[in-house]
Amino acid sequence: MNHQSAVAAALILTGAVSGAMAAEGKYPTRSIRLIVPFAPGGPSDVLSRLVGMKLGEALGQTLVVDNRGSVGGILGFEIAAQAPPDGYTLLLSANSLLTVNPHVYKKLAYDPFRDVQPVTQLTSGGNVVVVHPSVAAKNIKEFVALAKSRPGKLNYATTGTGNLLGIAAFKEAAGIDMVPIAYKGTGQAVIDLVAGHVQFFFMSPLVAITNVKAGKLRALAVTSLTRNPALPDVPTVDESGVPKFENITWHSILAPTGTPKAIVTRLNSELVKIVHLPDIKARFLGQGLTPVGSTPEQMGKLVREESAEVAKLVKRIGYQPQ
Repeated sequence: MNHQSAVAAALILTGAVSGAMAAEGKYPTRSIRLIVPFAPGGPSDVLSRLVGMKLGEALGQTLVVDNRGSVGGILGFEIAAQAPPDGYTLLLSANSLLTVNPHVYKKLAYDPFRDVQPVTQLTSGGNVVVVHPSVAAKNIKEFVALAKSRPGKLNYATTGTGNLLGIAAFKEAAGIDMVPIAYKGTGQAVIDLVAGHVQFFFMSPLVAITNVKAGKLRALAVTSLTRNPALPDVPTVDESGVPKFENITWHSILAPTGTPKAIVTRLNSELVKIVHLPDIKARFLGQGLTPVGSTPEQMGKLVREESAEVAKLVKRIGYQPQ
């Protein structure tokens, strides 16, 4: 390459880098897509609209929620993982997509450690163990006795690998046999549960509490090791005769790997503020969720540690990857 060509190439490269830096500095200049890998009506969808509206306001741009429901949330995760890493496509993920899916699917088209990067953990909380009111059990002990008297006759809803594995662990700990029925999202599962087509479910407090207080569903227990302040009279599974049982769900915001650090830092800063806004925090706490707002590094550490624990659980209960 001659001197003139080298100078021209350097100028082009410098211009491209400067342009990228300028674009990054002005971020965002257009609407942002927030992919929710579950069908509308579930806890991820509710969170996306609560947080998404505030994030759009903070960034001065429209935030568009894009529901891509599929079993296990796989489709939406793949779309987000393959999106350009420019800050204009984000993913709202449940922890199961990051820490459970890699251990329960033989083939997965995304790698949570390679294809996405953490922005922040939004919330954390135990699930609520609910049954249809027609089920002749008022607590966990009665339900376990009922299930043991009818092995393979009771069914339960699953809306992803998180509660599928959680209920599998519960079945193993309680020594019972039930039949899973898979749904693409919590919304349809709740409809069928309220209608009595399925009997049992591990449900996010975001969706459970309203239905329990309306008498449409009965809460038997919560899956955290401490009681949910929004349901103070509902015992934990641990208190109810299944010692040390715990099943925690948490949600986070992720970006495609390679998203500029300055953009991730800006998004993290805004989201941490949002989850601790008085109205948002009160809404979370009222639904039994703890607002978190972690750094990307803290969330990355959580993903690695939980993934290792899930691997042990899968091996212990003998779950066969599908």
